Amino acid sequence: MTPSTSTTWACRLSLIAGGLDTCTGLGLVFLPDRVLPLMRVDMPSGDGLVYLRFVGAFVAAVGASYLWALLAPRERLRVVLGATVLFRLAAGGYSLAAILAGQLSLAWASVPATDLALVVAQLWLLSKGAGRHE
Repeated sequence: MTPSTSTTWACRLSLIAGGLDTCTGLGLVFLPDRVLPLMRVDMPSGDGLVYLRFVGAFVAAVGASYLWALLAPRERLRVVLGATVLFRLAAGGYSLAAILAGQLSLAWASVPATDLALVVAQLWLLSKGAGRHE
């Protein structure tokens, strides 16, 4: 895979991941009663809802960073792909551990599955030269 091909795929990944995370995050902030049933997750109450909305704001910000990278991919794509690997590794690793420990229900399995799959994909694309100047 050439750097230009890997950049094309990295831009596609950024568009998809950015769009999904931005929409999911904003949904968790403003419409959790509509988003959580799609994930088959129970609606929290009290402080749990406040923390869920906080997480939603973070998820939306991560998603927006992918979209921001697309505005100037030559300058931003490698940085955003590298930085979001750290965020996704932390979120995916924590949520997987919480599921295995019984602290989160199995309904949350899509979070570590998505995050850890994107870690692998992004590291692979970066290793193939995605976003490098040609």
